This record gives sequence, C-alpha cells and structure tokens, in this order.
Amino acid sequence: MSIIPIFPQNTILEDDFVLLRPLQESDVENLLEISINEPETWEYSLVKANGKENLENYIQLAIKAKANQTEFPFIVFDKKSGKYAGSTRFYDINLSWKTLQLGYTWYGKDFRGTGLNKHCKFLLLQFAFETLGMERVEFRADNNNQRSIAAMKSIGCKVEGVLRNHMPIFGSEARRDSIILSILRDEWFDAVRDNLKNKL
Repeated sequence: MSIIPIFPQNTILEDDFVLLRPLQESDVENLLEISINEPETWEYSLVKANGKENLENYIQLAIKAKANQTEFPFIVFDKKSGKYAGSTRFYDINLSWKTLQLGYTWYGKDFRGTGLNKHCKFLLLQFAFETLGMERVEFRADNNNQRSIAAMKSIGCKVEGVLRNHMPIFGSEARRDSIILSILRDEWFDAVRDNLKNKL
C-alpha cells in the first residue's frame, strides 16, 4: 500500500510558531551551522549529522527512505526567530497496522527548552491520529538520553519498557538499551491532545 496518497510530496504542518515541511537535499545549507558547531546534538543519534559530509549523508538517507515509502522526514522552521531549528520524521510507517514511529528529532541548542518541540509534536501527532488515522505512535530513545525521555513524557507518552542491549551505538563497539514509549489513538483524543494543547 502506497503512502503517497496520504503523504502528498508538499505536506506542510504549521501553526503560528513553527513550520514543518519536507526535507530536501538543498537543506544542507539550512542546517549546516548546527551540524558543524554543535557536536553535542549528535551524542545519542543513530545516524550522525555532524559536519557537512555527514549532514549530506544524513539527508540523502532520509530522502531515500522517503522514496521507499517507509519514512517521511521534515525540516523544522522556527517562525519566532526566522531560522531553521532542526529536523524530525515519521518512520517505520505501517499503514496496514495503522502504526508509525516518530523520531530522528533534533534541534540546535538555541531552540531547546523554548516550547518549539511541543508545537512540533502537537502538529505531528494531530496529523498522525486525525489525518492518517493511526492507532499507535511509538517513540524510542537511548535509555541514557534523559533529556529526550523527559521531553517525550511531558507530551503524554507512556513508557512501555526497555529493550536491553538492543542495538549497536553508531561508531562504537558498545550497544545501547532502548526505551520504548507510545501514545494510542484513544489516549490522544481522551486527554493527550488537550493536555498538550494547553501547554503550547
């Protein structure tokens, strides 16, 4: 089943504070400053985007996955500052099961703790549940990434458990434990949507 009918190539999500549009190759220039100057951004990333070459590879992999209809990556534009803030995406999209994952999310340091992430997550979750008709949206993170875990809990995600020794850490012999969180369709409509909207 193709995702193209429900993911138009020009899918744009926005409110008064943030705009998410499809990531494209030319966005290397829009994200290069963060890529080069903020190495801590990639501490827990599965695919590093530090430095121009890695950023180009990161974007190319994302666009290829979009072409294969398994992912849909966005670039995030902060309307308040008039600057590009980072990137996020839907991935592991399974329309027959009505599930997807939301992740590969990162922002430059100037955009963390500003409320930007909550605006992005509201738009993405609203689209997933109310436009795409998803039953479940899943989130994963390195179990040591406390900042990311706290952010997911703050938007209403429920912890399901930890996959121990789940996967190799990029560029390392070590392996990570992955924490699994999720929001279900009923939870979104019953409470999560309104709670999150009140925090915006």
